[in-house]
Amino acid sequence: MKRVIDWVKNIRPLKVLSVFLAGMFLILTQACNRPSIAGQPPQPSAQSPNTERYDPTKAYNLNSPEGGINNFSDVDPRAKTFDKSARNRAEDLSRNAEQNINQKGVESPGDYARNFRQGTPLPERVKNLGEDIGSSAQGTAEDVAKGTKRGLENIKENTSNAAQNLTRNAQRAGEDAGDAVNRTIRNID
Repeated sequence: MKRVIDWVKNIRPLKVLSVFLAGMFLILTQACNRPSIAGQPPQPSAQSPNTERYDPTKAYNLNSPEGGINNFSDVDPRAKTFDKSARNRAEDLSRNAEQNINQKGVESPGDYARNFRQGTPLPERVKNLGEDIGSSAQGTAEDVAKGTKRGLENIKENTSNAAQNLTRNAQRAGEDAGDAVNRTIRNID
């Protein structure tokens, strides 16, 4: 009860009066303000005459339909530059192929095939093919031998590493068992 009495004694009339006047000022400024601010929002008929609205009867300038989803192009507009670069690359490759044919003294691919058929006799072509196959087989055999040798070295190295790791693991297991026994003895004491 004493606290309530102290609180009432602590209230100053000047504070109460200032709060009352601030509240009255707020109420009066809102109530006596211009009516257009507190009035209804503007209606659609009250819009300015320059405001354009959608009119479904008019034809609007839209993109021309090209098919695809939503009747417009499914291709990214930036892809046109990619298409141009791909065509340029294809033309460059075509020119390069023509230059290669011209450097070998051939007028067309058909002439190249005809020269190949007429140039080297069949037995010589078979001999060249046999030599190519022989050298290829020899290279493959050498590669297999090298791979086998390397595989055996890897197995030998892995076995050696496994033996060393086994010894280390056995030593650690022995040390851990000894530590466990010592801890148990200390806990009993």
